[in-house]
Amino acid sequence: MTEAGLSLAIIICIAVAIILGYKTGINTGLFCMVFAYVIGCFVMGLKPSQVIGFWPVNTMFVILSVSLFYNFAAINGTLEKLSGALLYACRKFPGMLPFALFAVAVILSIMGATFFTVMAFMAPITLAICDEANMDKLTGGVAINCGALAGGNFPTSNLGVIFRGLADNAYEADKTLKAVDSFNMEMKIFVYAVIFSVIIIAVFRFCLPSNWHIGKGVTFSKPEPFDKKQRQTFTLMILMMIVLLAFPILKMIMPKNATISTLNSKIDVGLVGIIFAVIALLMKLAPQKEAIARVPWNTIIMIAGAGMLIAVAVKAGTINMLSSWISSNVAVALVPIAFSIVAAFMSFFSSTTGVVAPALFPLIPALAASTGLSAESLFACTVLGAQSSAISPFSSGGSLIMASCGKEDERVSVFNRLLFLAVPVSVILCAAFNYVISTML
Repeated sequence: MTEAGLSLAIIICIAVAIILGYKTGINTGLFCMVFAYVIGCFVMGLKPSQVIGFWPVNTMFVILSVSLFYNFAAINGTLEKLSGALLYACRKFPGMLPFALFAVAVILSIMGATFFTVMAFMAPITLAICDEANMDKLTGGVAINCGALAGGNFPTSNLGVIFRGLADNAYEADKTLKAVDSFNMEMKIFVYAVIFSVIIIAVFRFCLPSNWHIGKGVTFSKPEPFDKKQRQTFTLMILMMIVLLAFPILKMIMPKNATISTLNSKIDVGLVGIIFAVIALLMKLAPQKEAIARVPWNTIIMIAGAGMLIAVAVKAGTINMLSSWISSNVAVALVPIAFSIVAAFMSFFSSTTGVVAPALFPLIPALAASTGLSAESLFACTVLGAQSSAISPFSSGGSLIMASCGKEDERVSVFNRLLFLAVPVSVILCAAFNYVISTML
């Protein structure tokens, strides 16, 4: 089989894996593993051990350890009580409620709660607040979805860690290209995500007539103070954030200090997360069995399986071929928009971390080098573009919002509005936003 034919077959397999996962409900990662094995061993002639070696150990370990630690906060009610306290603090500005909900979701996500955890906790609370505050439910859903995603993009948070790892791995294939500083890159993505989120929330807040009377009759009950376990959990969350942030920030301030550089190189998010998880277990902050059961195994399998198939694609030269095609057939000025829209389309049905980023990130280094575009801007366009359609009712964010609706007719209404209003508006605005930031980097 020719290189072009093999690459086309792999692209088709990626698409088929996504479709099969959606149609059957079976984890897409499992289909990706099957295709990786069949193509890798029986078409490309790789050894089984080579295909197994494509399993992304580092990424899996980080997700496991970080989610395990923050599961303690979810189980013992720390996250839920923290949400209530932050919302109560904003009670004097009811008209700004969508932005308050966004801020709560951002803070929880920055502190390490996964996107699924934030949405699972915030969606029911948000829809209840919408009823009480005369606020459009779509606006509330968009606010917390944007907040969970934007906060997750923080360099030391769950999504930020994954994107940093994928960006670093994207440069492994060609050592001649100068790699980006993934920490600084992810910090910019976080800032851009917050700015874009505020814009999209403002559009829904002020343009929908159903939001013109937000806040009339709103009441918030003062939350109960943290109990002993919740205070201990919150303290550990703050300490973990300090440990993970201190040395990267010090390195940015004093880049030539050898001691700080050495210490910074020894700080690993996954290993630090395991240490704090063990501390939480020793302090009996939540049952071990429940904390382990809540680890997002489906996400891990999806990301790992997609990573294996993408690694086979890299080995087959598919990534370089796609990079060459985009650079040859898409005007340089439109490449950021192309990445934004393609990522949004892929994310509409699939996982940003499990499918979109692993598929598109490897294209960026060579494409940036050949077009003269900033690699950081293309990484940002990919992430923001993918997240712009994450409110889709077919995605985890949209489905959690729908699941929080109390009535079936309400679910149908939310489904239609997510699909035909929230997604198109978000994707189009994001493409325009990405074009603007691409001219700035």
